Formats: sequence, C-alpha cells, structure tokens
Amino acid sequence: MSQTDKLLNGSEYTYEATLNDGGSSNPKPARGRSTGALGGLLGEQNKPIHSLLGKKANSIHGNAELGYLTPIAVGRRELFEMVPMTAVFGLQKKERSLSQAFASYAANLDMMGDEEKYKGMSDAEKERYLSKASLMIMDDFELDRTVVTTPLIFAVFVAAMAQFLVGYNTGVMNAPSNVVFPDHSTASWSIAVAAFAIGGPFGSNIAGPLADSRGRRGALLINTWTFLLGGLVQTFALDMFSIIISRLIIGFASGFSSVLVPIYLGELSPPTLRGMLGTLTQFALVIGILISDFLSFPLATESNWRYLFFVTALTAAFQLLCAPFLLESPRWLLSRDPKSKKARYIIKKLRGLHYDYEIDIEADNYISAARVQSCEPTGESPMMQMFHDKNVRLLVVSSIVLQMGQQLCGINAVFYYSTSFFEGVIDNPLVGTTIVGAVNVLATYAALLLMDSCGRRTLILYSSGGMFLCCIVIVLALLGYFQNIIALLAVNIYVSFFEIGLGPIPWLIVAEMFDAKYVATAMSVSSQVNWTCNFVIGISFPYLNLYLGAYSFVPFAIVLFCTFMFALIWLPETQGTTPEELQKMLISKNSGTNISVSIEEGKAINPIDAEWKMAMDQLRADEEKAMKDGTYDYGFKPIEG
Repeated sequence: MSQTDKLLNGSEYTYEATLNDGGSSNPKPARGRSTGALGGLLGEQNKPIHSLLGKKANSIHGNAELGYLTPIAVGRRELFEMVPMTAVFGLQKKERSLSQAFASYAANLDMMGDEEKYKGMSDAEKERYLSKASLMIMDDFELDRTVVTTPLIFAVFVAAMAQFLVGYNTGVMNAPSNVVFPDHSTASWSIAVAAFAIGGPFGSNIAGPLADSRGRRGALLINTWTFLLGGLVQTFALDMFSIIISRLIIGFASGFSSVLVPIYLGELSPPTLRGMLGTLTQFALVIGILISDFLSFPLATESNWRYLFFVTALTAAFQLLCAPFLLESPRWLLSRDPKSKKARYIIKKLRGLHYDYEIDIEADNYISAARVQSCEPTGESPMMQMFHDKNVRLLVVSSIVLQMGQQLCGINAVFYYSTSFFEGVIDNPLVGTTIVGAVNVLATYAALLLMDSCGRRTLILYSSGGMFLCCIVIVLALLGYFQNIIALLAVNIYVSFFEIGLGPIPWLIVAEMFDAKYVATAMSVSSQVNWTCNFVIGISFPYLNLYLGAYSFVPFAIVLFCTFMFALIWLPETQGTTPEELQKMLISKNSGTNISVSIEEGKAINPIDAEWKMAMDQLRADEEKAMKDGTYDYGFKPIEG
C-alpha cells in the first residue's frame, strides 16, 4: 500500500493547531470539528508549517482573552468575513468558491505540517492526497448545511412568510380590477396599484435604522404588525380611497421586508447557508404571486374579493403566533456588547453547539466579520466613499442601471395588469395570468441552475436580449401578424428570460462583487432605485395600454435595448473570483500567521479527550518536578506532638 493510501485510508483525523505565544512552554490547543481520514492530526510533537508563517494565529474573544484557531476555524472566519451577512438568491456560487479555496489551502498546510511523512510520495500521490484531503475539509465546511436547528427553521419560516406577502400583494390586484368597487376610474385603480410602490421606498429606507435601534427581531415584528394593519384596512375598505391607503401601508411593509429579511436571515445563518436561504425567500416571493393567481379563481368576484385581501391579514396573524419562537440576531447583540451572554446563548441554540469554546469561536467570527464589513469613519458617507473608490465606481453605476432596467423593462406591468392585458387575447384572462405565475416559479428554479455555470454578464445579455425579442413578438401579435396564442407564449418566454437574468442578477452582483463593507449601502441604494422605478411602471402602464394599445410594449423594448447595450459595452463580468485566485489571496492574507499542525498516523482522538490528556500530562509534569525538588506532598505529614 502506498503512503497516500496509508494516510487517507488508515484512520480518522481531527484538526488540532498549537500556537506558541512567543515561545511559551505551555502551548494552548485549538480544536476543529473535522473528522475524516487524513491519518490523524493530533500528535505529541507539533511542527511549524513553513518559514513564511512567522507570527501567531489568534483571535481576541469578547472577554479579551487570547483565543487560538485551527486551519478549519481560520477557514470559517474567512467565510464569515468575505460572505456578506445577507441572504441573497444565487449567492451559493461565492460560498462554494470560498470554501473550495480554503479547503485546498488547509490541505496544503496539512501536507507542509509534516514534510518527512510525505517526502517519499510521488507527485501523483501528493496530488491524489491533496485532492481527497480538500474534499474532506470541504465536507467540514459544508457541515453547517446539515445542522439546521429548530430556532433557525422558525426564523426562516417567519421571514419567508414576509416575502410571501410581498409576492402575494404584488399580484393580488391583478385579477379583481373589475369587481372591487366596479365604478372606479382608471386613474383611481392605477393609483391604488402604484401606491404599493410608493410605500415601498419609505419602508426600505426606514428598515435599516429601525433594525439597528430596535433589533432585527423587534423590527421584524413591527413589519408583521404593519402587514396585519394593511391587510385589515384593505379587507374592510369602504371605498377606493381606503384601498389606496391600505396599499400604501402594505407597500411600506413590503419595502421594509425586502431590506430586513435578507439581513435577518444572513445574520442568523452560517455563511454556507446564506445563499440557500436567499433562494428560499425568493421562491416564497414568486410562489406568493402564483397563490394570488390561484385564489383569484374562486375569490375575485363581487361578493368574495374581501376574502382575497384578507389572506394578507391572516398570514400576518399567523406570523405573530410564531413570534415567541423567534430569536434576536447574535450579530446585533454582539455589536452592542461583545461580551453578551444572550448572544452566546442564541448562537448555541442556532448552531446546536455543546462546548463553550465552540460558542466563543463563533461569537468571535461575528465580531470579526462586523469589523471587516463596516466602512471606516472618514467624514463622508459610505455612498460617497464608493463613488470616490475608482475600483467600485463602475460597479455602483452598473448596479443602479441594472435596477432601473429590471423595473423599467415592464415586468411588473405583467404582474400588476396581465389580466386586463390578456382581455381579448384569450377567452379567460385569469388563466393566462396564472400560467404566467407558474412559469415565473419554474423560471426561478432554472435561474438557480444557470447561475452555477454562466457568467453574470452573459446572463444579463441573454435576459435583456431575449426579453427585447419577446416585446417585438408581443407587439406584432397584438397588431394581428400572429395568432393571439403567440402573444400569450411570448409573455411567458418574456417572464422566463427575466428570471434568468434581470430578475436576480442586479441584486446578486451587489452581494458578490462589492467589498463586504459596501454591501449594505449598495443594497440600500439599489432598493431605493428599484422601488422608484416600480412606482413609475405601476402608475403609467394603464395609460400606456390605453393610449398606445398594441404598441404598449414598445417603451419596454427600448429600455431593454439600452440595457443590452450597456451590458455589452460597459458591464464587467461579475461571476466572481475563481477558487485559484481566492487561494492566492488567502496565502497572502495569512502569510503572517503561524499555524502549527502535527500528524500522528493511526490515531483518532476526541477533542475533549485530547484536552483532558493535555491537562493530565501537565499535572504529571508538575508532580515529577515537585518530586525532583523535594516539595511533593505524598499525602501524609509527620504526626505533630
């Protein structure tokens, strides 16, 4: 059997790093939870990694004590610092790239930790060893994906219901336009629909400050009460003015939710889960649109439309029933008090941790990430800092342009008014609207698959180009050049192209490509631009449809053409840094860190057993020294007379 086989197939391993503080004779161990088959990483002699790593690897706990990090723990800290604390659809690619980069880095550290053991290996054997070692270390990073605790499930469930309500109220006004106070004017209904987008910017603007002052959990409860109030006002509306007021309130809550939910889930979850949770909330939103379409079949009538609106209040009330199970964000608690015991208790519940050292390391990760992901005070706003930084200026402009393109392309004209648009195109316009909602859900899933293999710029080009062609086909079909069924088909393809590019990418490039310290500001600006353009579409499309008729999609085609040209000429590829580039960056970043790793083949030691063994060894050494000095107490003393 080759040396590689002995190392990889021999036994379990546990990462253990010993970090000497200036040559101290009492090195302190730091534990990782990795268990695999590297041959054991807890030996009796510790060897330094290599000459480039000249300083000690440590962290400062909230109680000001010195802590020590294993390679795996260092990797987790890198993930905390480099993955934004926000749950964004499609962020999985960045999470995996970072995990892969550090797994490879840690595997190389392991090999360099005991050069004698690997000296006899051929290059092919070393490559095989490194490959398998990297995969097993990746498994450790991915452990967070499998440890999903009940408190985290409740948080995701309640937050997903908030995003469900955003989607539901995006589509709920589509079908009942002819049955809610039937004598209303086009202007009053347009204002009622657009009021949703008027409230949105105010909600998104106040969400951040309120979440900072009242806590993430407190802000989420305020948001839920706002949804409940808006739903009740809409359900018991006396006239169109009441509908408009309720839409303003619900729009405010929706804008609030669009900012708060990603922050709340991002701060509760480990880095490797943030992309997945962002995906879940995005699916909750598009499913909300689809459910509003399905419920419109029995409820979009003159006698039942109030029940259609009551779903908002009912869902918000159910959220409030789940409120006692919601936990506060540990990041928010630690930002107010790094020694917070409550934060550590919450971390223990969220992660399912058992030992104090694990909890302290996780708390340190939050504190370190908060420090890295905040702008340095320079006397100017973070927005101006971004514009003055030539490395991110183009990304700022790109994110604003793409947010404008996302809304001004007319996608919400479809979700707000597709039922009226399909009148005269198919026999039952509501069927067409529901088909569009179903296609929207399926296209969201397709987008998730494409994001792993396609560049962000490429997806924007395909998305805007495909939507542009669909607009042309829709116009031609409405002019009679094609059958009406072609118009329905073109609208569905138009929605599909939106979901693979212009839907998620404008938000994703902010989370993927901006420095972590700029993400919150860039998200806030993007949200403001998005809601403002949303309002423009909501208020204007009924008039476009009224005065332009078959040509109502021409303005959207112009916007899409401009978006395509911007992406083609100026938009940088934003898919993210490759794992190889990330690994070089990690080596450079940690070149001042001394992580000592040792390997003892054939042994697998539980971390707690290892600590007990070290304590016993130290006690035995003290006893032997006392015996040698003649000061050892053997358990008896001379009888004193």
